[in-house]
Amino acid sequence: MSTKRIGLVRIAQESNAFSPLASELDDFDRTHFFEGAELQAILEPNGTEVEGFLKNAELSGALKAIREHGDDSIEVVPLFSSWAMPGGPLSPAALAGLNDRLRDALRAAGPLDGLLFSMHGAMVAEETDDPEAFFMQTVRAECGDDLTVAVSLDLHGQMTKAFIDQIDILAAYRTNPHRDHAKTGYRAGSMLVRALLGQITPVLAWRTLPMVLGGGTTMDFLPTMRPIYKHLNRIERDDKVLDASVFNCHLWARHADMGWSTVVMVDGDASLAESLADDVADRLWGVRHKQPPIFPEAAEAIEQVRASRLRRKLGTVCMCDASDIVGTGTVGENTRLLRALVEDAADLISYVPIRDAGVIEELAETVVGSTVTVELGGRLYPENPVFTVTGRLAMRTEHDTFGRMVVLTVGNTSIVVTERACLVMKPQFYSELGLSTWRADVVVVKSMFPFRLYFLLQNRRTIYVKTRGASDLDRVKELTFNAPVHPLHPVDHWRPEDARRRGGLPV
Repeated sequence: MSTKRIGLVRIAQESNAFSPLASELDDFDRTHFFEGAELQAILEPNGTEVEGFLKNAELSGALKAIREHGDDSIEVVPLFSSWAMPGGPLSPAALAGLNDRLRDALRAAGPLDGLLFSMHGAMVAEETDDPEAFFMQTVRAECGDDLTVAVSLDLHGQMTKAFIDQIDILAAYRTNPHRDHAKTGYRAGSMLVRALLGQITPVLAWRTLPMVLGGGTTMDFLPTMRPIYKHLNRIERDDKVLDASVFNCHLWARHADMGWSTVVMVDGDASLAESLADDVADRLWGVRHKQPPIFPEAAEAIEQVRASRLRRKLGTVCMCDASDIVGTGTVGENTRLLRALVEDAADLISYVPIRDAGVIEELAETVVGSTVTVELGGRLYPENPVFTVTGRLAMRTEHDTFGRMVVLTVGNTSIVVTERACLVMKPQFYSELGLSTWRADVVVVKSMFPFRLYFLLQNRRTIYVKTRGASDLDRVKELTFNAPVHPLHPVDHWRPEDARRRGGLPV
């Protein structure tokens, strides 16, 4: 029995095309980089794949599937895992560095029969709007068309012909907030190893819709999207259907053919795959008119907090700065919500994060307990107004992810200033600084969805606040599209544009 060799690799980031701060290779290496035996160790049952975030994610899920569905003829070859916090578009040096790393790892690995590639799907680079397709070109150039490639993706990934044409197997998250990273890797890994063993013949069919907004909140457990995810489970009851995924596009990418998509994997039956892909696309199109809620501005949001007296007594209110969501790739230095809480909500106990390496440096030698006056914001993203505050330097510390940190107290407001991007989605961000989230009236978070999971015990009300910034939903109106897209333009049906996109026809 000949040995089948399967490589495991990850290059993942969710990028924001509106961020002025480019992502560099160091951002990946500082956040998460493992290779070879070191990668193998963190994927084992007693390992932790992403320290501080997830014990098991896509690659450990894939490894589990390969071992459960494979046999002694399967050899796993861990290449590397490179994962960055959300940020701006990759610089030319970062794109080239990651691509060189991928090419070198493939060459060093020797002949491979299969590759499990964990990606996000919504990466943006200064030199290309489709980096995932760019990396797949390198895979094919190094390994040829005989290599069977399985990809795991975030459900906010962007499907393009250039990408789909180079892969064989695909599986995406089914949950939002995301809580099925490992299960998604398992699904992709099981299809890959079964295909290599000749047990199945994966056939992929996909559709892409001229639709950038719809589906309400797009959360999987709420009424608008729940029936669609239930339908995916139903069609998979057919033994021929291997997997099905839907994609709610990342609004802050900039691909000219951006839109919602569906991908269906079927065993050997292309006709069935195409029929099901059509069916799921029709269901997605059917929720296009259910738009996201309109977010209040800061003044209205503060009044909503004041009105939530009982909820504040029983926990806290999570206020998401919807215009500066670091989890979508913004820089994290918007001062507008901070100013409103300091100046207009002095009666409320509030915790607010902001990124400002300049202030961190300015206060590096200041004695803790001193009264200080600092200017916050406007260094990385000029659209963010500078806000001058006077308060007490309550604490100074350092964190592996956020860099150097200080806490400033201004009345009832605790301002957490970070050296690097302040991706606040867990209560530990505050509690590790001695700030109890149970005591606060308001905690400001910088993630779109994940905080709902992590703050589940404390959060009694969620308010998304529009303050103007790089993660506003209406920034999508500033993008250039190859053809009309819903809801920005009148679109009668999805099929004509889908045919053009998938056929690679000229605009």
